[in-house]
Amino acid sequence: MSDDPLELAARFTTPQDHYLADLERETREMSDRPQMLTGPVIGRLLEMLVYLHQPKLVLEIGTFTGYSALSMGRALPADGRIITLESNPEHAAFARRHVERHGRISVREGDALQSIAELDGPFDLVFIDANKDGYVDYYEAVMPKLAPRGIIVADDTLFESVRPFNEHVAADERTVQVLLPFDDGVTLIRRA
Repeated sequence: MSDDPLELAARFTTPQDHYLADLERETREMSDRPQMLTGPVIGRLLEMLVYLHQPKLVLEIGTFTGYSALSMGRALPADGRIITLESNPEHAAFARRHVERHGRISVREGDALQSIAELDGPFDLVFIDANKDGYVDYYEAVMPKLAPRGIIVADDTLFESVRPFNEHVAADERTVQVLLPFDDGVTLIRRA
């Protein structure tokens, strides 16, 4: 048995549902950047957070092909909904084919910061997994619209390009955060 933490996590995490496995396979076939896919372990983490938090409104910044939105949608409460933002028209069209049949997930195409400005909130859960250089701007745009007990989940926070975001959040007295050194890093953030 391997001692590699990522292999162990994948082995001992509940396997993904068939429709997510199909979406992962289709993404790998059509995309020249399949590494952007959230994947089964982070997908289950997001599902678990939604299950525990029971958000009414989830905002996802960075849809790609819809894997993470569908993962969160699996545990969404009956009165909950997900708005996912995607700037790439091809990714948005691909994701729509998969997520909008869920009924409570909608894909909004265009500039994320403009979309956030047009949305009312309050956001109970925000998942940031988009342009790494934009993380600080996304964070600042959602903070005024974050519900009092809202949670921000930022993916890929071990990337060097995300260091300015990590430093910004660590210095922000409005929030409390924990960076989980798993996969490419996931940071959970709440109001202080």
